Amino acid sequence: MKEYEVIWEIFNKCPRNQMRDVMVEELMLDDPEEYVKKKFEGKEVSYEKTMLADGTLVFDITTSQMKQRCSFTEI
Repeated sequence: MKEYEVIWEIFNKCPRNQMRDVMVEELMLDDPEEYVKKKFEGKEVSYEKTMLADGTLVFDITTSQMKQRCSFTEI
């Protein structure tokens, strides 16, 4: 298992409100992708996975017509 700082962003759909919800936590995980799949289990979801140059794993997620982003940085 590895320890990650996880940043979860939920983007606001309102055109005049560009604020977003941001949650930060530290988690011990074997597989960040499996964590994302379990978080949305039973829901219709699509995501794109990207590895940044610094090693951060980013999931751009769409579910219930809402855009979300989950970033995993190894601690």
